Amino acid sequence: MDFNNLLYEVADNIATIKINRPKALNALNAETVNELYSAIRSAGFDDDVHAVIITGEGNRSFVAGADIKELATNGPIEGKDFAVRGQRIFNAISMLKKPVIAAINGFALGGGCELAMACHIRYAHTSAKFGQPEVGLGIIPGYGGTQRLPRLIGMGLALELLISGEIISAQRAYELGLVNAVFDSWVVDDNGEPVLNEKGRKTMDVEGFLAEVKKKLSVILSHGPVVVRFALEAARRGASCSLDEGQRIEADLFGLACTTDDFKEGTSAFIEKRKAEFKGK
Repeated sequence: MDFNNLLYEVADNIATIKINRPKALNALNAETVNELYSAIRSAGFDDDVHAVIITGEGNRSFVAGADIKELATNGPIEGKDFAVRGQRIFNAISMLKKPVIAAINGFALGGGCELAMACHIRYAHTSAKFGQPEVGLGIIPGYGGTQRLPRLIGMGLALELLISGEIISAQRAYELGLVNAVFDSWVVDDNGEPVLNEKGRKTMDVEGFLAEVKKKLSVILSHGPVVVRFALEAARRGASCSLDEGQRIEADLFGLACTTDDFKEGTSAFIEKRKAEFKGK
């Protein structure tokens, strides 16, 4: 697919979507958000895609937030429309029936942090930075940040980040439960020493980082895509209802799983002490 602000490729059953505005630290303008929606829909309908990785181009930024020049022109009506459109698109990411992984390679601020939170799983490079600094601009998060952050890390910690605008490290984000894992990958020379950039800082090994993310993802992809979808659906739907209702959803999907060829293959392989070969049926 051809986009102005995204790079999109499919390989080994993984669709990789890169926000491609490195000179703007991959900030989200309206065109980029709309293209992201098209890319997510394409991945959702593509039977060859079993999982999605969203990341940023380059080694400085995942997404540094919204395009402030564009944002600054909003009045109250345009501002609400801006938020609603972004929420709808980020909801499409969280509702996708395939695993969506955020590979956070640098700044994940404002809309970038909200984009990461819309994904099902978040893996960060050790140099990544997280935050919702919107209060410093006289606004609040508008792409779901005030709702997803408390659900991920708890109300008290979320409120502290939301009303202080504090930017935190990848390690702190991991400690809070905002990210699942942190990877430490740097470009090294022939002696194994980190290569420093013009500012004397270590240079992120972007490909090495993505390789680590894909290694984690390979574990998920080794299972049948049908039951991965069922597990995502059960957890997502159950999160917005009572425990009893959630368990009914789980039981229904458990029963459906028992009708699949993958269920027969998985149980047979376990009994026969061999590796299961799932077909997604």
